[in-house]
Amino acid sequence: MQAFLDMLAAERGASANTLAAYRRDLDDYLAHLAAAGLDPAAVAPPTVRAYLADLDARGLKASSAARRLSCVRGFHRFLYAEGLAESDPTAPVAGPKRGRALPKVLSVAEVDRLLAVAKEAAAPGEAARAARLHCMLELLYATGLRVSELVSLPRSAARTREQFLVVRGKGGRERLVPLTGLARAAMAAHEANLPAGASWLFPADSESGHLTRQAFARDLKAAAAAAGLRADRVSPHVLRHAFASHLLQNGADLRVVQELLGHADISTTQIYTHVLDERLKSMVRDLHPLTDG
Repeated sequence: MQAFLDMLAAERGASANTLAAYRRDLDDYLAHLAAAGLDPAAVAPPTVRAYLADLDARGLKASSAARRLSCVRGFHRFLYAEGLAESDPTAPVAGPKRGRALPKVLSVAEVDRLLAVAKEAAAPGEAARAARLHCMLELLYATGLRVSELVSLPRSAARTREQFLVVRGKGGRERLVPLTGLARAAMAAHEANLPAGASWLFPADSESGHLTRQAFARDLKAAAAAAGLRADRVSPHVLRHAFASHLLQNGADLRVVQELLGHADISTTQIYTHVLDERLKSMVRDLHPLTDG
């Protein structure tokens, strides 16, 4: 397993979060094999199917089981490619059927309400914390950054004179994301509160030295409650979805949104095609010469 994880890190540039997720999934799979007295190098397809059935019996969602199977596939392909196994037992195994879940999206008015609440200090002495949260929300909505990309921005990001940021995303791939005037202003207001020696835009007393994703998510849930929004409808990823959906609603090209989100494959971005479908229906309804009205 460690050799497989090392390969993911070295050859595919997998992040620490991705490696930790793969380790958890493989720990579970290898424990299943060990309980049955099986060697990973001698596994047959029925064993993999039995593992999927066990995941279903444990109540794992189809999407989570599919992710687990993807990890197991990668592991067995690695064993086969390295000559450690005679075959890949996952090749004939079909993944669990899963529905196509649409991303949760906030309306423009709801995002505006969330930003307005975040900008206001909740209590005396909380101005710096409010400025930080407002800055993070403005950046998320303006750029569509992943939360891991957001919390790890360097302080120098706030000092750029460009209308964009250079972001290093998954697999070490760099991309340009636009910066609105509001996002730049929010960064400047937040940076004014930072200690002189801070190297991160969102420094914190954590192992990484910057704010954790979990801490930001908690602050965001509190802001959602103050804005009168249900907490289960708001998360950092929901704001990334709002960024993409609102761009498409206003005429942006799907390929452009793919580049801005940092998706390696257009199929990942196509979860937003329901927005395009609605826009096309509206265009036909409003612009077709034979439409009644």
